[in-house]
Amino acid sequence: MDRLAFKRYITTVLPMHRDGEIDEHAWRQLLRYFLKDRRMAKHGGLCINPEAGEIFYLSREERRRVLEIAMEEIDGKVPVACGVFGLTTKETVESAQDAKALGAQVLFVFPPQGAIDVGTAWNPTEYPEVWTDMLNAIARATDLPMIAHPTASGSPPLYGQGIPLNAALRFCRDVPSLVGWKMLYPYPGYRTVAHALRQLDRPVAVLSALGNYFHEYRAMGISDGTMSGYWNYALEPMLDHMEAWDEGNAEKAAKIWNGSLLQLQEAVSDRSRLHIRYKVATWLRGLIPTPYMRAPLPVPRQQEIDMLHAALQASGLSVIDKSETQLGLR
Repeated sequence: MDRLAFKRYITTVLPMHRDGEIDEHAWRQLLRYFLKDRRMAKHGGLCINPEAGEIFYLSREERRRVLEIAMEEIDGKVPVACGVFGLTTKETVESAQDAKALGAQVLFVFPPQGAIDVGTAWNPTEYPEVWTDMLNAIARATDLPMIAHPTASGSPPLYGQGIPLNAALRFCRDVPSLVGWKMLYPYPGYRTVAHALRQLDRPVAVLSALGNYFHEYRAMGISDGTMSGYWNYALEPMLDHMEAWDEGNAEKAAKIWNGSLLQLQEAVSDRSRLHIRYKVATWLRGLIPTPYMRAPLPVPRQQEIDMLHAALQASGLSVIDKSETQLGLR
């Protein structure tokens, strides 16, 4: 069961029409694109309803439908993780039960959202029960392995937007169902948390998230897999890069990385616009019909569309014609 965490999960974007409704046909097409590369079957996995897939703005029925379509298309080809969310613990447990009923093998779990006591002002080191209680309720109801999306406001700069070290270790010790930890941290904090997770008395997968550091993570031997949205628009070069590392060919990996992949990932890596840019870049690749997200997520700015189009072109990836990118958004 634990080995399900040691995969290279893509946190999938969700195609939408301009009015914010889900584009089911485009969703199927995107899933088929991910699955057609043989290398995905060997090491890959798909995470459905992640933050990149706008889970916070989907209804329960929509989350179910998105996963239902995904299970039809994936059909056992790769492991499936599924994000679960609700404003109350009861709703979150129901979301997890839905995911299990539809066949997800792993749950992707977020800390509570809403009141400042459990959200923006929450201190996970001082008050771990805020999340532990929810995680244990999910575990009792589903008995599925879980991968953490460990965000926290007000963490020390070393940890960026991620849950600090001592709290992270406590969650892993107190919730045996946690088998993977998404690494949201800046590079120094990442190293600190990764080395500490390695010292636990059971395996907890260190899952890389920030695509502009994947080369360093692999070089340091501190990446067991991924839980990342950077794959959406850069699948082929990222698979090439990972394959070079898997072969033990550091020189080849560095050539791919320094050739253009790093520059592309850096272009996307604005933390305040990250999920918007995932979707814009995926659209510019021609993999989804529009870049629109559900409000209150904003429409992209023309300046960042132009910047990402140039970065994708410079990386050698196929893109839609420049004339198709002038949407008059702002």
